[in-house]
Amino acid sequence: MEGIKKVFDFLQDAGTFYLATVEGDQPRVRPYGAMLFFENKIYIMAFGQTNATRQIAANAKAEICAFKGKTLRIECKLVQDNRPEVGKALVDKMPVLKPALGENGENGVMYYLKDAKADFFKMMELEESICF
Repeated sequence: MEGIKKVFDFLQDAGTFYLATVEGDQPRVRPYGAMLFFENKIYIMAFGQTNATRQIAANAKAEICAFKGKTLRIECKLVQDNRPEVGKALVDKMPVLKPALGENGENGVMYYLKDAKADFFKMMELEESICF
């Protein structure tokens, strides 16, 4: 669990991370910031039914990238988990999202990272890999 927490802490410290999905044969990248560490998993949130959620439904493989003095790149599958307790935990952590997400995050789509490989790079040199 120490490794996955290290990955989450880096994402949180970076503040913004970039999610890459695939639409047909075209990569799509967008910035995100809503994340949660819950039940020993890293969760991210997408708003409602968007291009991103449709792309993830068609192909759950994704990559996440963040930078804060080092680069973190995560290969993973995104698994949808819209249990009310997950959405509520995110809204409790980030109350600024409550007007858009609702009391229990019901207007968002929660995903956790599965089969993930997180690579930390300093400059172009791989420093560490963490799988979870």
